[in-house]
Amino acid sequence: MILALPASLPHCFTNQFKVMYSFKFALLFLFSSFLACQQVQENAIPLAEGLAVAVKQETGKAPTAATNIVLQSADGGQTWQDISAGLPLDFKPWGLLVGDSEVYLRAEHEMYRSSPASTSPVWEKEALDEDPGVAIFPGRAGVFTSATGGRLFQKVKGAGVWLPVGTQLKGHSIYTIFESPEGNLVIGCDNGIYKSTDHAKTWKQVFYGGWVMRMVESEGVLLCTNEGGILRSTDGGEHWEVVLSEGGVGIAVEVIKGGFAAITFNTESESRRMRTSTDGGKTWQAIDAGLSASMDISSIKQMGEYFFCGHPDGIYRSGDRGKTWELILPSIRKKVFNLSVSGGVIYAVPRDAGC
Repeated sequence: MILALPASLPHCFTNQFKVMYSFKFALLFLFSSFLACQQVQENAIPLAEGLAVAVKQETGKAPTAATNIVLQSADGGQTWQDISAGLPLDFKPWGLLVGDSEVYLRAEHEMYRSSPASTSPVWEKEALDEDPGVAIFPGRAGVFTSATGGRLFQKVKGAGVWLPVGTQLKGHSIYTIFESPEGNLVIGCDNGIYKSTDHAKTWKQVFYGGWVMRMVESEGVLLCTNEGGILRSTDGGEHWEVVLSEGGVGIAVEVIKGGFAAITFNTESESRRMRTSTDGGKTWQAIDAGLSASMDISSIKQMGEYFFCGHPDGIYRSGDRGKTWELILPSIRKKVFNLSVSGGVIYAVPRDAGC
């Protein structure tokens, strides 16, 4: 602790009285700081040991193990555990997929896998013949990933190998994949949406209006992010319409209890806005009045009765569906947390703002 004494004292004080005054002031400051510290400790939400390790590393000591790449909380965000150990020190994650039995973490040229049931996860590098694509997606027979040149791969459950799927979409980058209960595939890429009804043997373009990054489904309604905002389909991806647009692009869309949540960029306020819909994406209501406006809000997730938001300030939590928010985990090195949820566990991956 550094004690800050007054920069100057009144001219009528003698030098001796100045010393006495400084000594008394220091004692008073130390006592009040101790009380304040106690109060902060009593009110603070505990953080993971990994965050404490990171603070020590910022003092100049070289890190000996990966930290602050992936955090997890199994108690609704009250405490956080750093589960980065075993990953490369310079690992820069691009995407995270949490399934029932495995967690996949992807970087630019590599992918790692772990078990979500483990309290001390062990990360194993995935063997891929090609660089993984932009993200990882769930599938009925196993998770999907994409590679350069529009190639699609699937890891067959129990086999432990990645197999090419169907016919590649040459010259395209695949950003998102949805597989229907019937086995139909709907993908979003750099120039629209494609659909296949024969497990990727043939493709039909069903939307031409710019890139599509993220796609989710609930009760027969498909929503996705797009250059023009949020798109909606009610016929299995055959036809699409814009249902939420604020002048800018769609950032994120998620399934919540009773509907959907979305993040879009509002060109008038020059900030990202969060909204929810309880009528299948037809109408939307704002849920971000209690948050400071930002161009870098990254995530909106629901776990149990709580909403969680990845914000430049850190992770916020709301117990009243977005009417009020509380900061439960401060940001790390000015990064923004990208959030994922599986069962009763929430995962947080700090990334550069705007990712």
